Amino acid sequence: MNGQGHGGGLVIAIDGPSGSGKSSTAKGVARARDLRYLDTGAMYRAMTWWMLTHGIDVADAGAVAEAAECPVITMGTDPDAPAVRVDGVDVAGAIRTDEVTSNVSAVSAVPRVRELLVARQREIIAEARVASSGIVVEGRDITTVVAPDAPVKLFLTASAEARAQRRSREVRAADVAATQAALARRDRLDSTRSVSPLTQTADATELDTTGLSLDEVVALVVKLADEARASAA
Repeated sequence: MNGQGHGGGLVIAIDGPSGSGKSSTAKGVARARDLRYLDTGAMYRAMTWWMLTHGIDVADAGAVAEAAECPVITMGTDPDAPAVRVDGVDVAGAIRTDEVTSNVSAVSAVPRVRELLVARQREIIAEARVASSGIVVEGRDITTVVAPDAPVKLFLTASAEARAQRRSREVRAADVAATQAALARRDRLDSTRSVSPLTQTADATELDTTGLSLDEVVALVVKLADEARASAA
């Protein structure tokens, strides 16, 4: 079962490029409606971190695929403390380095990596639907691959300038232009990969967050979630 299916907790699927506000929005919605939270991008970052620390050539898709089953990646689903562990080690900070960011698109494009992590993501969603009110899942292929039947499907966007400014603040980078160029490169890689590219589905609600505050975006998504619950009741 990929998404909401029959019965169980609510599944909210959020896709979009870097800097569009996915993580902040997803956490805010999860807190507002007592839902669990899953950052699938962190899982790909965790896999990338493991490959880099174990000397795997991330440009060699065959080598990455062969090693992909080795790391044990554990995800916390508390929006206030979304832990990320690899082989029992807390890597929440380590996966946000420039080195990981520069290489995550290459690792995420490997079909075996996506196969393994998507299977685990679906397990986490299924567990949350049974054990809690539901879950907010964010990434780049949630509405298309991971949970295509989720009752709430969103695609967040923002202007290139706004996204670069947000990401620069997050990583405390002074060169906004360089950040914008890096985001454009990752967008291109993620949107053109052969497996599960970043794309917007016809039934996903597009939400341009450029001129909106976080509270406004969260309120809009909460409204959609409440409408979906009422409709299913």
